[in-house]
Amino acid sequence: MKRIVIFLGILLLLNLYVFQGYKIIIQNFEGKSSTIFKILYWVVVALAYGCLIYTTLHMRTTPIGFWTKVALSYFFIFLMVQLIWGLFMAIDDIIRLVQWIGTLFQSSVKPEEGITRKSFLMKSGALLATGFGAALSYGVIRGSHQYQVVNQKLKIDNLPEAFKGLKLVQISDIHSGSFWSKDAVQKGVDMINDQKADMVFFTGDIVNNDASEMDDYIDVFSQISAPLGVFATMGNHDYGEYVPNFTPKDLPINKAKIQKVHDNLGWRLLMNEHEIIEKEGAQLAVVGIENWGAKMHFKKYGDMSKAISGVDANIPTLLLSHDPSHWRGEILQDYPQVDAMFSGHTHGMQFGIETGGFKWSPIKYVYPEWAGLYKEGGQQLYVNRGFGYLGFPGRFGIWPEITVFELA
Repeated sequence: MKRIVIFLGILLLLNLYVFQGYKIIIQNFEGKSSTIFKILYWVVVALAYGCLIYTTLHMRTTPIGFWTKVALSYFFIFLMVQLIWGLFMAIDDIIRLVQWIGTLFQSSVKPEEGITRKSFLMKSGALLATGFGAALSYGVIRGSHQYQVVNQKLKIDNLPEAFKGLKLVQISDIHSGSFWSKDAVQKGVDMINDQKADMVFFTGDIVNNDASEMDDYIDVFSQISAPLGVFATMGNHDYGEYVPNFTPKDLPINKAKIQKVHDNLGWRLLMNEHEIIEKEGAQLAVVGIENWGAKMHFKKYGDMSKAISGVDANIPTLLLSHDPSHWRGEILQDYPQVDAMFSGHTHGMQFGIETGGFKWSPIKYVYPEWAGLYKEGGQQLYVNRGFGYLGFPGRFGIWPEITVFELA
C-alpha cells in the first residue's frame, strides 16, 4: 500500500509539472477556450487514474479481461506521453538553472530573440510525446497482431542429405492470456499453416500465468500440425509462479495442466528429454529442456545432461530452450554437439527499430542475443521475437514473428 501511495504521489507531481508546459502550448487561447482546454487536460488525467485503479483491481483475474487490457493500454500510453513531455520540460528547467547560476557571476544575460527556447522545447516535447503516443496506439490496435513471416536459411555442417531442404517453423511466447482478438490470432495460425512446414517448434510461454488462459484457444492452436511433429518446451511463465494467490501446492497442479494443454493441442512437450527424427535412414535429434535462465531471478529447471543423454554426438542436434541466455550460460562451453538452439523470451521488448540490416531495442542492453540469428564457432542460436505480447498489449517496430527455416 505504501508503494502505491508513493507512486500516485510521484505521478500527480508529474501531472502538475506537465500541466505547466501544457499551459504554454495553449497560451494563445483566451477565455472559455482556455478553460475548456485546461479542463480537458484534467479529464484525460482523471481517466488515466480511473484506468489505473480498474487495472489494479482486475489484473489478478485470470485470464485478463478485455476491458482490463483496454484500461492498461490507455494508462501505459498516457504515462509514456507524460514522461516524454516532462523530460523536455526538465531539460529547459536545467538549462535555466545553469543560466541562473551564471547570473551570480555576471551582470547580465543576453535576451533570447524569436521563438524562446522554453516555447520551442515545450512544443517539441508535446509533438514528440503525441507522436510516440500515436505509435503506441498503433501498436495496440494493429501491431499486436501484425504477424511477420521471417525466412531464414540454417546451415548445419553435419546435416544428412535426407534433411536438406527440410522446412521448420518456429513460434514462441504465445501468451494466450494477453490476446484480445481471437479472429486476429486465427489469421496468425493460418499464416503458420500456410508455410506447410515439415516440423514445428514452439519455444515456451504458452500462457502468462494460468493454464486456464488457453481454454478459449485450444481450438485455434490445435490446428497447427506438421508431418514430422510439433515440438514444444516450457517458458518461465508456464509454471504459475507469477500468480499472486497461488500457493506452493498450486504450482505442480498448474504445471500438470500446462502439460495437459500441450497434449490437447497434439504437441509433443519435451521436458528435459529428446526425440530422434528418422528420415530415409538418417537421424536428427530434437532436444527440449524446461526453462533455464542465466539472467536475473529466472530459475534453472532445465537439465541438459538428462535431456541429451543417449543422443549420438555425431548426428545433428537441435535444442529448444526458452531463454537465450542459456546459450552463453551453458551450451557454448559444455555442449558442443548442439548445432542450433531455438529460443524466445525477449519479445524484442515489443518495441524497437528494424530496417534493412539495422535493428535496435532497449532489450539488447539486457540480452546480447535478443532477436534473430547468432553464430559462434560451429554453433548457432536463433531468438524468435514472439507470437504474442505481455504487459503492454501491443508491439511497435518489433512485430510478432513466424520464423521459417530451411535446413541446409
